[in-house]
Amino acid sequence: MEPGNTSPVAEKASFAESLDYVTVLIGEQLLGLPIGRVHDVFITNRITPVPLAPKEIIGLINLRGRVVTAICLRKRLGQPTLQKSDSELVAVGIDHGGEAYALIVDSVGEVMRLDHSTLEAVPVHLDRGWAALAAGVHRLDDRLLVVLDVDAVLRINLPLAA
Repeated sequence: MEPGNTSPVAEKASFAESLDYVTVLIGEQLLGLPIGRVHDVFITNRITPVPLAPKEIIGLINLRGRVVTAICLRKRLGQPTLQKSDSELVAVGIDHGGEAYALIVDSVGEVMRLDHSTLEAVPVHLDRGWAALAAGVHRLDDRLLVVLDVDAVLRINLPLAA
């Protein structure tokens, strides 16, 4: 084997030591969704509102014949909503417990492969609301990547019927 080339065994070991994320932006904050949890990324403009739903659930989407619950990640993180001039929304499709969800985000970035050794615990000074939805952080050269706990993001308290 030539110098600089890695063996297939070494490549598999390297892959096992890495974590892959689909990155999204909410404002200026970079967030990571574990790639294994992301089903697809799409643009939507037809959301049917759901009366009396929690504020994070902005409606339902018909995605290729499947009913998908749309959750505004900005609202879920306690950030103010933006008034967009166009009606197209960027969404990340997630399946959870046999149900389909669309996380509405400001924008989708790239897929990042980061080394497992750089994953750190949630900092104690991170906003409590964000900390409850985070699985950890990666310190990048110029910013912090907050890794979202998808299960926690989708755990929305629904009011009981009277």
